[in-house]
Amino acid sequence: MNDDEIIHCEEKERQLKRAIAIMHRLRTPGGCPWDAEQTHESIIPNLIEECYECIDAIRAKDWSHLREELGDVLLQVLFHAEIAQGTPEENFDIYDVAQELSDKLVRRHPHVFGDSCISDASGVLRRWDEIKRTERHNENKPPLHDTGKGLPEHLRALKISAKAAKMGFDWPDARGVCDKLREEMDEVEEALSLENADAQVEEELGDLLFTAINLCRHCNINPDLALYKASKKFSQRFHAMLDLLRHQGIQTPSASEMEHAWNEVKKCNLQTT
Repeated sequence: MNDDEIIHCEEKERQLKRAIAIMHRLRTPGGCPWDAEQTHESIIPNLIEECYECIDAIRAKDWSHLREELGDVLLQVLFHAEIAQGTPEENFDIYDVAQELSDKLVRRHPHVFGDSCISDASGVLRRWDEIKRTERHNENKPPLHDTGKGLPEHLRALKISAKAAKMGFDWPDARGVCDKLREEMDEVEEALSLENADAQVEEELGDLLFTAINLCRHCNINPDLALYKASKKFSQRFHAMLDLLRHQGIQTPSASEMEHAWNEVKKCNLQTT
């Protein structure tokens, strides 16, 4: 596409091609200096930020905003592919990315594109993992090798514990995890009572968090979503507490005044944005 076509293209079925052409134009001579100097490493924060903004739109059920945020995520994919296209040692483009994805989806769905028979979703996931391990030549490596690699640690912990559970290493029910959670809390308190025990406190807190994530798994609750809701609730109640204090004429509240107002907000379930 030339510049005139890029500017005036309105056909819906050509918009993906238009986006690819725009990204290419931005990094060619005479394009955008900022885009031209970016590397895979320099735009990692952009990719992370756009993914989280997309997630936020989904959680808010803001579908028009989601459309925009999905476009921003797509931009990051196009950006990385364009960078790779201009790098001799990488030498792939967005069409190679799409082919890689399509080939993978076909290989990992033999029950759709082959003669394999799988009757339920859990069977699909087991087969997916088997094929994935074979593709990555991980058959003879430890079962938790590279599990959750690159994920935030709380999500990596969820994946690691879920994989161990598939092999039969798990509590029988959520009550057993609660017992373990209390045990870990006791160990945290014991570590806190020691002097110069920062490393031990860190270790025990890690065990406590790992166990809490296992409890989420047993209850079929996504820990990321649960933490998001808890943070949102705290923020709303904190703002409501400040509003209540201002309404009472207290501009610089003490710790005890804030605690009293907090309990009032919590009792009345008052919230604000």
